[in-house]
Amino acid sequence: MKLTTTALGLVLALAAAPAAAQMGYSPAPSPPQQTAAQPTQSAEPGAVQIKLSNKAAKAIMDLQTAVKASDTANIPAKLAAAQAVAQTKDDHYAIGKLQLDAAVAAKDNAAAAAAADTIAGSGFLESAKVAGLYRQIGVLAFNGKQYDQAAGLFQKAAALSPNELETLKDLALAQNLAGHKAEASATLSRALQLTSAAGQKPEEELYKQAIGIAYGAKTPAAIDLGRQWVAAYPSPSSWHDALVIYRNLGNVDPSVALDIMRLARATGSMQGTGDYNLYLSETINTQNYGEARAVVDEGLASGKIKAADPVIQDIQNALKGKAAPTPAELATREAGAKVPTAFLRVGDAYFGAGNYQKAAELYRTAAEKGAEANLANLRLGEALARAGDKAGAATALGKVGGSLAEIAKFWLIYAQRQG
Repeated sequence: MKLTTTALGLVLALAAAPAAAQMGYSPAPSPPQQTAAQPTQSAEPGAVQIKLSNKAAKAIMDLQTAVKASDTANIPAKLAAAQAVAQTKDDHYAIGKLQLDAAVAAKDNAAAAAAADTIAGSGFLESAKVAGLYRQIGVLAFNGKQYDQAAGLFQKAAALSPNELETLKDLALAQNLAGHKAEASATLSRALQLTSAAGQKPEEELYKQAIGIAYGAKTPAAIDLGRQWVAAYPSPSSWHDALVIYRNLGNVDPSVALDIMRLARATGSMQGTGDYNLYLSETINTQNYGEARAVVDEGLASGKIKAADPVIQDIQNALKGKAAPTPAELATREAGAKVPTAFLRVGDAYFGAGNYQKAAELYRTAAEKGAEANLANLRLGEALARAGDKAGAATALGKVGGSLAEIAKFWLIYAQRQG
């Protein structure tokens, strides 16, 4: 992979004009007792105008002569001599510029980086131009597969121009290829924040890159990035991947599997036997046969699972003789509920039957009766979200804490798009 940049011409233009007059270099006016000519001005449009100090002018001109002649044997000594007598920011800039000319001619990226430091330290150029210079040398280092060096240069560019999105992208790419995946993830997160803060919607590809790097680094930041992704670009594909990342990186308690898979079903993001097996196992284990039958029927009808699949055949066998409860049976179970967990189980049965309003009533009662508050509010939020009650779902999900807080945040994103 190679980077390209529209500002690469800056480096090449600087390297292509070694003569003092071409760059607008001119010694400072001579003392009155001398008769030297007045400073010359470059005729080139946009040329950098420089006035060299009397003390440094000769040494810098000698350096320029050596650079122009590609006298590599003498350039280091001429450079040291010029640095020793430099007085002004113009002097230091001129020296850095000549360093850069020599480095580019020698295709020495490390020397070019040192020259950029000299130019930056001179204070002659505005920050944005110095940032552009660092970035261009970073591109050269990157394309030379010197990823650590490129990352360092892009980092300097980003520090000088913190709102430059493309520099952050380059930095993240260099960090990732250098093996610094956590840092690359943090850089892309910063790029996403920068874009959003500017009132712009980040491109989906930027989310995918950030998530891919974070997931590769096995950092929990991938979970939050996944939520940002589905909030910005909700689709069955984005929801599926975001929930898989959460399952794999979130140290998810097995008891939360049902809540994850309910959300996958709600977002149409269930894919293949593995997802259905996980969902159906959870519902069968809790004897919620109505929800299990609804899920397997949906999967078969959509073609996402096949009746001939041995796993699905085992599930179908487990459901033999296990009919979905009728409304009358649900009402009887509701009337017989006495303890908090019983109200939760009946609420699950109503949820499985697609009666989300009634499920919400039972989950609310379970919370009032002393059921574990986080679980009761999570299930209440799920039911209200499926019922299209955006405000009610947000209130319930906002109360969820502890180990269930992460999945509640995912459900909240879904709920905000309902109703």
